[in-house]
Amino acid sequence: MSGALLVAGMTSDAGKSVLTTGLCRAFARRGIRVAPFKAQNMSNNSMVVAGPDGEPGEIGRAQWVQALAAGVEPEVAMNPVLLKPGSDRRSHVVRMGRPDGEVSARDWHEGRARLAQTAFAAFDDLRARFDLVVAEGAGSPAEINLRATDYVNMGLARHGDVPTIVVGDIDRGGWFASAYGTLMLLDPDDQRLVKGYVVNRFRGDVELLRPGLADLEQRTGRPTYGVLPWHPDLWLDSEDALDLQGRRAPAERAGTRRVAVVRLPRISNFTDVDALGLEPGLDVEFVSDPARLADADLVVLPGTRATIADLAWLRGRGLDVAIARHAAAGRAVLGICGGCQMLGRRIEDPDGVEGPAGAVVDGLGLLDLVTRFDARKRLVLHQPAGYEIHHGRVSGATSAGAVTGTMVHGSLEDDATRAAFLAEHLDVASRASFPAARAARLDLLGDLVEQHLDLDAIGELTR
Repeated sequence: MSGALLVAGMTSDAGKSVLTTGLCRAFARRGIRVAPFKAQNMSNNSMVVAGPDGEPGEIGRAQWVQALAAGVEPEVAMNPVLLKPGSDRRSHVVRMGRPDGEVSARDWHEGRARLAQTAFAAFDDLRARFDLVVAEGAGSPAEINLRATDYVNMGLARHGDVPTIVVGDIDRGGWFASAYGTLMLLDPDDQRLVKGYVVNRFRGDVELLRPGLADLEQRTGRPTYGVLPWHPDLWLDSEDALDLQGRRAPAERAGTRRVAVVRLPRISNFTDVDALGLEPGLDVEFVSDPARLADADLVVLPGTRATIADLAWLRGRGLDVAIARHAAAGRAVLGICGGCQMLGRRIEDPDGVEGPAGAVVDGLGLLDLVTRFDARKRLVLHQPAGYEIHHGRVSGATSAGAVTGTMVHGSLEDDATRAAFLAEHLDVASRASFPAARAARLDLLGDLVEQHLDLDAIGELTR
């Protein structure tokens, strides 16, 4: 095998992560040692893994899940550059699992050159150690304004002479125009590496697509390797905030408990509530309107990349009053990481980790705890489930009546932990197993890829 394949997308949220995960599962089933890879990920959803020196490191959650699908140990080389947006113009950089300063719109070109070297070195390392590296692109390769410094899409493909397939979400409409236009906007050397297409999220009779796919192949000289159907059970472990637009887990009506997750502007690790979404007795919804908290049985304050700024936003919308009213009525509140910090009495930022040095901000006062930010990031893996990624050090009580705080992401993925929480705070018996659901959905992805794509032809591209 040539050892590599790039999955590019016509747009953001086109299905790159889903297709990459499914390919990792399907090729691994064939006895191929597969590694996932994404040169640069921009996401506030991340995961802690072991670094090359044994110390914990941080990668995008999608690459962690893809490693599970491939049956290999997740490692920092699988996502060597992780950008965590801090504002519209500035991102915090995680390079090979460790914090590495910031990059802004102003120094974008200069900063990317150094990051590209790191990404290419990690890619080459994985390619030397695995039979196949399935790389996921970012955004679209047709973002020609960024091509000069691109190292995630065709820049990576050109670096390693990597065959590329382009996936698009047909549920959005305009798939054929996007497929044709994506290719036509590339220069000839990039076009040479694009081998074909995949349709994602198709609903209906695939025979209706056949004439269009044949016409596209005639126009471009490139086949479509298959049509992945829309499926309702593929939202687990999503890392793209675009997915929150329609993300909801509808519950059984009888005896339903409603869970309202506050959709913070800089929300991070929102996959923390995926396990709640699996419970048939819960209706989980992301909300930003205080009125939507009124009939909630549980309010969740999730993680955030900017605790102080999102706390100000929360107050500006009147959500602080709604949460206080909810807690005063004896109904459950859960704060996770940044959400836990918001629930305390005070947040101190002496070194200016999140804003002006020396800032002191009042919390919501629902827990008797104080958060003090420290420039050193804390990365910890917990057993049997959960991990910590934060700058704030919390001291004090993390529970008071129906109000609970935790700095541990992913703790609800442990079935026993989740069952105990639901029984105590919602009087609900857990009826789901998160590890079993994740394994089943990874198998489902592998099944869909094997059933609906020409996996042999895709495999031939890498030989």
